[in-house]
Amino acid sequence: MENYIEINRNSWNAKVAPHLKSHFYFVDEFVKGRNSLNSIELGILGDIKDREILHLQCHFGQDSISLSRMGAKVTGIDLSDKAIEAAKDLALKCGTDTQFLVSDVYDLPQVLDQKFDIVYTSYGTIGWLPDLDKWAQVIAHFLKPGGKLVFVEFHPVVWMFDDDFTHVKYSYFNEKPIVETYEGTYADQSAEIVQEYVMWNHPTSEVLGSLLKENLLLTSFEEYDWSPYACFRHNDEYEKGKYRIPQLGNKAPHVFSLVAEKKNND
Repeated sequence: MENYIEINRNSWNAKVAPHLKSHFYFVDEFVKGRNSLNSIELGILGDIKDREILHLQCHFGQDSISLSRMGAKVTGIDLSDKAIEAAKDLALKCGTDTQFLVSDVYDLPQVLDQKFDIVYTSYGTIGWLPDLDKWAQVIAHFLKPGGKLVFVEFHPVVWMFDDDFTHVKYSYFNEKPIVETYEGTYADQSAEIVQEYVMWNHPTSEVLGSLLKENLLLTSFEEYDWSPYACFRHNDEYEKGKYRIPQLGNKAPHVFSLVAEKKNND
């Protein structure tokens, strides 16, 4: 769909105000110092002090600011102008020097002229992108030699089901755009917004294949039978901060993570 960026920008712009007020994003606690990063990504990020990090699809910047608080020099980008406006305001309130830019992922090489130690992206990001080969090209473009992609995402198995997880509704594979209208938002199901959006499912093979085509070396890949977010219509908190979709239990992956390095001789 040629106009998917405009449709999705409008959709994400509509989400910003309810998300800022939602319990899901705990903005008041965040301003007071709460870290928005989860154990999965903290475990694979390691020591990031003085590292230059590019955060793709950052929404209104909580993870970007959390990375700054950990000592990194962070640039966050998002296609939503309202989200980036909120991110800049949040960084001011938090007293960090996090930088933010409005840009679609694919256009970023024309907007930003810098190389980074780490490209970071997480949770609900690649589904908004039609072409992962182009995504991987952008990642490779921005990584310094020896730099790494740190990526955490919901597992593609989760996106096969209907919202109530009663049956398989969508293909595991990237067959065609998924164009739908949704009431509310994952952060607040009762939010009075109705949004059209365009998404794509991406199998694990597409994710890994796109990175391998750019000669990025996979150094870590893990799958998890839980999610750190209660963002689905049905959630079971079986341990504090760990959620499972009750219909899937521990029998299906909910999230995966990976680290891929750019070789020094590229």
